[in-house]
Amino acid sequence: MLIDNRESNFKNDTKTVKLLCDRKFGIGADGLILLQQPKQPTDDFEMVYFNADGNQSSMCGNGGRCLVHFAHSLKIFENACEFTAVDGKHSAHFKGNEIALKMSDVKKIQKSEDHLFLDTGSPHHIEFVDSLDTFDVAIKGTALRNSSTYREKGVNVNFVELQKNGISVRTFERGVEGETLSCGTGVTAAAIATHAAGKTNKTEIAVKTLGGNLSVRFSKQGGGYSEVELIGPATPVFKGII
Repeated sequence: MLIDNRESNFKNDTKTVKLLCDRKFGIGADGLILLQQPKQPTDDFEMVYFNADGNQSSMCGNGGRCLVHFAHSLKIFENACEFTAVDGKHSAHFKGNEIALKMSDVKKIQKSEDHLFLDTGSPHHIEFVDSLDTFDVAIKGTALRNSSTYREKGVNVNFVELQKNGISVRTFERGVEGETLSCGTGVTAAAIATHAAGKTNKTEIAVKTLGGNLSVRFSKQGGGYSEVELIGPATPVFKGII
């Protein structure tokens, strides 16, 4: 859910945001994003993101692409833009009907025997699995999300299956506390983790999610990754007045 808040008419508080995101008593959404007047002179706008639980949260990659599309529809910019989100500066541009969003650099990846952990603007736990279509994301995702390792700060849990031409990803998101159809920072983390784990040598990876197809491009820099881009479409489905 995207709100043009450049005139600061929307007074955000946890209760209001949670109600609006409620699928039974509100409008229904995985999160709410405010498009705000920029605080930095080089920015076109500012992005403020709230999870469905009403709390302001870390970066939302797919939400960022949607907000870029929204800002473009408001004629805030023509083809390319810059904005600031909670994790810092981002840039984006249109590639035909798709939006390429520059994500944060990944400077550190923690590798364990059965998973990887990295931060792509939000923290992500990555596990590689077989038969992703029948995998119980809710049960395993809940267990990992609430494990002693992550309980204090929380984590998004991604299950990844290798495909012939890329990867498939399903994500259990903190704040939503359930599986979402697609998570942009999760897709980004999964693609980078696939490369870091030595499961591919490609630096542009096609990603399939329940919500649609995306791609992630990056450059390997020493022990980290830079020039990270999340690429995919953004399609408005409704507009209204609160």
